[in-house]
Amino acid sequence: MTDPPRLLLLDGHSLAYRAFFALPVENFSTTTGQPTNAVYGFTSMLINALRDEQPTHLAVAFDVSRVSFRSERFPAYKATRSETPKDFHGQVELVKQILDALGIVHVSAPGVEADDVLATLATRAAAAGYEVAILSGDRDALQLVDDAVTVLYPRKGVSDLARMTPAAVTEKYGVSPRLYPDLAALVGETSDNLPGVPGVGPGFAAKWLQQYESLAGIVDHVGEIKGKKGEALRAHLAQVLLNRELNALIRDLPLDVTLDELHRKPFDRDRIHEVFDALQFRVLRERLFESLGAEAALVDGEAFEVVVDRPATGFLREWLAAHAGPGSAGSVDGGELGLTGATGVAVAGSWGRGTGDVTALALAGADGQTCWLQPGELTSDDDQALASWFADPLCGKVFHDAKGPLLALHARGWAVAGLRADTALAAYLVLPGQRGFDLADLTARFLGRELRAAPADNGQLTLDDTGEDETAALALQARAVVDLAVALAGELDTRGGTPLLRDVELPLVQILADMEIAGIAVDLPHLIALEADFAARVAAVEEQAHEIVGRPFNLGSPKQLQEILFGERNLPKTKRIKTGYTTDADALQALWVQTADPLLEQLLAWRDAARLRQTVAGLIPLVDDQDRIHTTFNQMIAATGRLSSTDPNLQNIPIRTEEGRRIRAGFVVGAGFEALLTADYSQIEMRIMAHLSEDTGLIEAFRSGEDLHTTVASRVFSVERAAVDPEMRRKIKAMSYGLAYGLSPFGLSQQLGISPEEARGLMDEYFLRFGGVRDYLAEVVAQARASGYTETILGRRRYLPDLTSDNRQRREMAERMALNAPIQGSAADLVKVAMLGVAAALRAQNLASRLLLQVHDELVLEVAAGERPAVERLVREQMGAAGALTVPLDVSVGTGRTWQDAGH
Repeated sequence: MTDPPRLLLLDGHSLAYRAFFALPVENFSTTTGQPTNAVYGFTSMLINALRDEQPTHLAVAFDVSRVSFRSERFPAYKATRSETPKDFHGQVELVKQILDALGIVHVSAPGVEADDVLATLATRAAAAGYEVAILSGDRDALQLVDDAVTVLYPRKGVSDLARMTPAAVTEKYGVSPRLYPDLAALVGETSDNLPGVPGVGPGFAAKWLQQYESLAGIVDHVGEIKGKKGEALRAHLAQVLLNRELNALIRDLPLDVTLDELHRKPFDRDRIHEVFDALQFRVLRERLFESLGAEAALVDGEAFEVVVDRPATGFLREWLAAHAGPGSAGSVDGGELGLTGATGVAVAGSWGRGTGDVTALALAGADGQTCWLQPGELTSDDDQALASWFADPLCGKVFHDAKGPLLALHARGWAVAGLRADTALAAYLVLPGQRGFDLADLTARFLGRELRAAPADNGQLTLDDTGEDETAALALQARAVVDLAVALAGELDTRGGTPLLRDVELPLVQILADMEIAGIAVDLPHLIALEADFAARVAAVEEQAHEIVGRPFNLGSPKQLQEILFGERNLPKTKRIKTGYTTDADALQALWVQTADPLLEQLLAWRDAARLRQTVAGLIPLVDDQDRIHTTFNQMIAATGRLSSTDPNLQNIPIRTEEGRRIRAGFVVGAGFEALLTADYSQIEMRIMAHLSEDTGLIEAFRSGEDLHTTVASRVFSVERAAVDPEMRRKIKAMSYGLAYGLSPFGLSQQLGISPEEARGLMDEYFLRFGGVRDYLAEVVAQARASGYTETILGRRRYLPDLTSDNRQRREMAERMALNAPIQGSAADLVKVAMLGVAAALRAQNLASRLLLQVHDELVLEVAAGERPAVERLVREQMGAAGALTVPLDVSVGTGRTWQDAGH
């Protein structure tokens, strides 16, 4: 080797602890309640260090416990350190899981500290000719710095590192690294509870060391040092010498690991996915793989063999018939999805807000042949041939994340039929807890292959002499989706998810694309006036708040609110956070209930008005020249299967407040249509609960046609239905839905404003009357714990590994999710089936009316003139028939000029 090996050492506990306090814990946790800020920060530092240092060897050192030879020698050593925060517990083990997945050795030794392990490894490596970098937030490591060893010291947060070379140490502290522990012994170390000489700071200590050359030299001349500092030194000399003994790092520990064993190993990509899925680190995973991209050889993934054609003018029809037709050759196993002969399609262009543009296309036949096209260069005959091929349902197509490309192809005038698979959707059903479905990542994960072509000198990659990166990239993507679709089809078969993809998710892609293309009309002047009204309300409330306090202040500044609320007004302290005491909405609401302070009333009103103003202000720029807004629906966000809406989020328009209803009044029927129609399920979650639990009492309550919550309340409270008052009904409604969402007695007590004991008693009475519900809730958690997943009526699975976690908080959160997922997931599945049924019925009856929105259990349609009775009838029929439940699916329908008018 011409270059010396490079060893990177990290102080695991020091860096994780620093990350814990650098990143607010409230912003980093999994849906099962596991805090992850320390893990996230440590991993971020690790990724940066791997990128910047490019080490050939690597190790992370951890403390075994707080007990070491130092604490035995000096019991007060580190005794003033506060107790480890409860949110930090368990995060070090998660860090070690990440290290194991990356093939990084972690080392510890009993009776010593991580610094001693680092010192021993650094000393060995330097002696063997290595370059060494130590990433640590402990200044004791500075004594190891020399020409071969550099310390990377975090200055701020988790990203700003100081490179401490011998010159840097000398410049900062006035002494060489060799004398740094002498200086630290004189000054003391507060974090280690090692007291120094009173009145002696780093500057004075450095001056003494420069004069006497070492601590030993100072001791030899201690009687000559004059003044109060000299007296203080002599009085505390024993402590100084003890400090020096304790801060000296051990450099010769008998560790059971060799330098060769620290050589970087291939990372376990599957294990990385498993760990990062559990931690829900989507962005960090992308950063990790991007950083390690140059190390693709570590995965030993095969390349794709790709031959790329650019059919000559007029020959596209022949190419499609030979390589992409229903009778073309191919080795792809069809399976239940019918992938035999399917063609992979990759689209370059742009899409969003209901439209798009295509700049290039690649088609990959099952026979391995790939074609690259630029739509702008096609002849009319080629264009017609491609349009016919896209529209032919017998010619199977496979996309990755198809909806966007479908929008772009539609804008080009090409309608697509024959969608056989969507590799992003398939991966979502296989890995519902993951938040990103990058094609390159999935090919490496499920195919063991890198998204790269085999070397051109092997004759396996021909780009028709174009040499264009886009050509190669699109050809590879098209080629990859075919093989990936087959691999994922096998995974889906194993998980029982093939019917869900084939019959629900895939057909829904085109429906959602059509809904995005249509958009929904708005009354722009109404929205503009509404935004001005909310702005005026914000200003008025702000003025009242200023009057109460007696001076202007920023109502949106947490720091100023803390000073005013907890300082000037001396209100009870809320939950403590890194920056003081929380002033979030829930905390202010609780304070208002507790104190009735008039300022809190204004703050809450200001936040409501500001939120409403922001909602409307965000809508106005998105209105197109047809006075319509086009949202984007996403099928791959919620693990339960619920759709989400973004840019703008039309599922988040308030409905239960007067202000929210004013916003909904801004969404109107479009030109050429008669009315908006809304249809939603009544109490769908509770109906699914009745079906799944098979509780005869709950089923009877639904079949009776009476008000569910009143009927249930009469049984729980043992009174006649007529005697059920609004408070009784409110409690039962909250509890019924709470049970469906895994609400605990404490959570119910908080929601209802009653004691936990009363909430528990209410639950006991409920279960006494509805024992089937009690048995179902217990059984669904037990089954999920045994199988590792929950399942909806249509077979959508959600995997919950934390059900067997040793961490009580994580386990209980997973149990609540196990209760919630089958109910909420089944509701989401039934609404999707209803959408498919409604869309198919509209086509079958040749109606011009169309679906516009889905908002959880509500559908919004735009009704063409004269079609209202037919549309209302078919909507009721299709939604009512979406699932064969033991209780009827009750559907409410309303129509009107605006979304608000169509409410019911």
